[in-house]
Amino acid sequence: MRPTLVFVPGWGQSSQIWHNQSAYFSKDWPVQVVNLPGHGGVPDAPVESWLNELSNVLPQPCILIGWSLGGMLAIQLAHYWPEKLAGLVLVSSTPCFRTKAGWTQGCSDEQFHAFEQALEHDSDKLLQQFFMLMLHGDTVSRGQFNVIAKEAVDRKHPPLPAALRSGLKLLDTLDLRDQLADISVPTLVVHGTHDQVVPVEAGRYLAGHIPDANLHIMECGHAPYLTQDKPFNEYLEQWCLNII
Repeated sequence: MRPTLVFVPGWGQSSQIWHNQSAYFSKDWPVQVVNLPGHGGVPDAPVESWLNELSNVLPQPCILIGWSLGGMLAIQLAHYWPEKLAGLVLVSSTPCFRTKAGWTQGCSDEQFHAFEQALEHDSDKLLQQFFMLMLHGDTVSRGQFNVIAKEAVDRKHPPLPAALRSGLKLLDTLDLRDQLADISVPTLVVHGTHDQVVPVEAGRYLAGHIPDANLHIMECGHAPYLTQDKPFNEYLEQWCLNII
């Protein structure tokens, strides 16, 4: 039996963000799409328990596919519970979201503080702006953008404000560079050359520091699974078939 494909969304997004992958892969693969605590109608939980919450719902074996913040959580799951994973896929992710000494592939202090302030003043507006930033770098018309947003955003269950702050805290504090060398499962890194949220250099770093990782670069922004879902799905499926 094939391993379950488990898709983990990123900051401010629900499991609905993976709707293209659910439709494509569920024909031939077991698929599980999870929500982060406080997202997609799921009850909130203290940020310190997010990792355990995710670990508890992982089927074994699974191929874990994490996007952005979801990828950062997936790195930790692969580090602490490798026995549950048959493979790891990191989409538009990073070991360290913020710029710091020795790490220039992150978000500047000025940008991050602006993000924090916007969250406190108008989280709905911030989420709209962030979604636009996710697709920046892709050639999509206004009509295409509206269709993508309509299909990918769960408007019935917006993320809880406390959960947005928790996710931002993780982006602020996580630095996983020291964990990369210990990842022992087959790993694929997918990143867009025009990513305006996480620089493509962060993806190259992941691929260069995780043992035997594969790197796949796409001409797109932060959300290749939305804007280029067909080539994304086809490449991901072939990679998964190659490792099982």
